[in-house]
Parts: sequence; C-alpha cells; structure tokens
Amino acid sequence: MATTRRTKAAPATEAWLLLIYKVPSDSSRARVAVWRELKRLGGFYVQQAVCVLPDRENLRAGLQKVRDRVAELGGSSVFLTLTDVDDDARAQFVEGFRSQSAKEYAEIVEECDTKFVKEIEFERFRENYTFEEAEEIRQDLEKLRRWLAKVEGRDWMGAEGKELARSKVADCERLLEEFEADVYERTEGKV
Repeated sequence: MATTRRTKAAPATEAWLLLIYKVPSDSSRARVAVWRELKRLGGFYVQQAVCVLPDRENLRAGLQKVRDRVAELGGSSVFLTLTDVDDDARAQFVEGFRSQSAKEYAEIVEECDTKFVKEIEFERFRENYTFEEAEEIRQDLEKLRRWLAKVEGRDWMGAEGKELARSKVADCERLLEEFEADVYERTEGKV
C-alpha cells in the first residue's frame, strides 16, 4: 500500500498492538460483535480481521476482552506487540488513525448541524415550548457530548476536526439554553 502524505509529524509510538482473529463464517452476528468491540476501542483495520492499536495498558486489557469474546464465539486469535515497525507501516497506521478520528469528528459536526439544530428549529416552528421537549433535546446534547468525549479519547494521533466538533457541540449547548429560556418564559414565566 502506498504511503500517504502527512501534514503533521507522526507522534512517536514505541510499540503497536496487533490482533489477528478468525470467527466462524456462519455467523455474521459474531463477526459484527467483534468488529464493533474493536471499533469501540478505536482499532484501525489494516485488512479484514487484522486490527492495530497503539500500545497502551487500557487497550491491552480491551484487546484481551475481545480475544475472550472471539474464543466464546468459537474463533481464534493471535495477539502481537510490534516494536520494530518500519516508517511506511508506521505512517500507514498513523494516517489510518487520523483519518478514522477525522471522520468521526465530521460525523459529530454533521449531527450538530442537521439533527440537533433542525430539531430545535422544528420545535420552534411547532411552538412546542414544553419542559418535556426541552428535556428530550437536552438528552440529545448529552449524547453528543459523550460521543465527542469517546472520539477525543481515541484520537491518539491528533486528527483534524476536533476543534470544529467542540465548537459545534458548544453551539448546540447555546441553542438549547436559548430554547430552554423560551420554554421557561412561555410556561413558568406566566405564573
């Protein structure tokens, strides 16, 4: 695979964790379960059923749980620590992680711009100024915050888009606070 041009210097990583696994092919549910767990950890797929992560203690523990899950599903796995990775492979890993995180930041921005903002606009259009609606939208904001925190926690290589995603979530919070103030004025403020 060709190396990708890097815009920033790649952070130094002493070692990488590599998981190669196989789950029974008759169960797509098993394959998806393993894939989902590895993606939750922030794993970068080098190819099908071959996943890499930077060497961190919490990730080692997470990979062991994935290996246990693979075994429960009737599969097998090999876990390696790579300490001598050539520059091309290292660049591929770093760019893969950056790309993965940048995509997630972009999805958060899209979620803010479309679903969240449009929801508040729609409720204003409907004049649905109720505590229940404000509370439902607040739960959506909390989901966005948790999602952003997870992405930031997996952004080991300094991907682009973090500041924009943070800014959009802050904008959502401001919009919600304005909506909540309107709800208060239209309900409690009339008492």
